[in-house]
Amino acid sequence: MAEEKPTILLETRDLKKYYPIKEGLFQKQVAEVKAVDGVSISIEPGKTLGLVGESGCGKTTLGRCVIRLTEITSGSIIFEDKDITTLPAHELRKIRKDIQIIFQDPYSSLNPRMNIKNIIGEALIIHQIAKGEKRQHRIEELVDIVGLLRSNLNRYPHEFSGGQRQRICIARALAVNPKLIIADEPLSALDVSIQAQIINLLLDLQVKYQLSYLFISHDLGVVQHMSDEVAVMYLGRIVEKARTVDLFKKPKHPYTRALLSVIPVPDPKTGRKKIILDGDVPTPVDIPAGCRFYSRCPLHIDDCLRSDPSLDEVEPNHWVACLRMRE
Repeated sequence: MAEEKPTILLETRDLKKYYPIKEGLFQKQVAEVKAVDGVSISIEPGKTLGLVGESGCGKTTLGRCVIRLTEITSGSIIFEDKDITTLPAHELRKIRKDIQIIFQDPYSSLNPRMNIKNIIGEALIIHQIAKGEKRQHRIEELVDIVGLLRSNLNRYPHEFSGGQRQRICIARALAVNPKLIIADEPLSALDVSIQAQIINLLLDLQVKYQLSYLFISHDLGVVQHMSDEVAVMYLGRIVEKARTVDLFKKPKHPYTRALLSVIPVPDPKTGRKKIILDGDVPTPVDIPAGCRFYSRCPLHIDDCLRSDPSLDEVEPNHWVACLRMRE
């Protein structure tokens, strides 16, 4: 009997986001920044896809494109078998109830002129979910869920710590009962001890509400703990994608191997050899021909300079964009 194909909650197909560069009196376009350059990912219900890569590789842009905070250049976004790529604003609002986002900086993403009660409760009014006593009850329920005190509802964002502010952001995202949450570097502005609390909170919420996450982070240790599947991004493209256990146990792309080699380990005597990449990431304005990782790859061959590798399945559910994997 054939294995039943898993249901896909979110899927992007060949997603691209280019930013034009204009110069001169008449603002003529002279080049473009290829922030996201043909990305295809999918997330199953109740699962987490971890998205990793160096700063500037396009992770945040991809997350913003998925929720259409940033309009895409081409490609498509499929949510629950519905193409939401070109939905008008009034129809997109209904979809946004199901897709929420937690931003990297909890302070700048909260309105400093609104108290916590109104920040969390605003979405309940916009989406006509609850008002009056029902709204108040829902707000109190949410602060209980994320571990805040009801007595703090009339306080303002500047009166809270970084960890508390991130809990407020999580409560705001949960308010409309979403199916998918895009977590864009939600731990990077927090202390290590607070990071652990937020990680556990996100995992508990996922189990309780069957949430799906697109978890964007540069911290591979956290991604390993959080994710069911991991996609590695380099210069606007996915270069490797696999189940978390497979990717961390047997990484195949040279870039992934380099990233994993520098993860801190508790025992310094383990003897893990660090792979230090030479040079900087090429500019997304002038992407080199062939494999875009060629100039930094310790395993490159001449063909890498001439051919831009596609993302191919080299093992079951393990996808890699590398010519060396085809040898």
